[in-house]
Amino acid sequence: MNNLDTIFVDVDDFCQTFLPTWKKHLISSGIKQRNKPFRLSVSEVMTIVIAFHQSGYRDFKTYYIHFVCHYLTNVFPELVSYTRILKLMQGVLVPLCSYLTYRQARLTGIAFVDLSKL
Repeated sequence: MNNLDTIFVDVDDFCQTFLPTWKKHLISSGIKQRNKPFRLSVSEVMTIVIAFHQSGYRDFKTYYIHFVCHYLTNVFPELVSYTRILKLMQGVLVPLCSYLTYRQARLTGIAFVDLSKL
């Protein structure tokens, strides 16, 4: 669980800065929308997605239903259904891409491709 805690803390720290700035720059459609808070925070959804990619599971549905919902209920007590998490994932796409860009290793200017391994 240590790795999951580390991911969450880093993602949450990023979201504390990014989300208010991002929301200030969004353009309103003019249509009133409900602002009902999610049961899972943006940071929690992003952590689940990042942990999936590090997990070795081949598909997200199996990972979420058979791992997260069974073994991580103490870590994420407000888990939602599989169909709901898919909707929440759509809403965190911009923050997730921004976070991954922010965490991307800095380029050194030296890179090569080894085609002999293909």
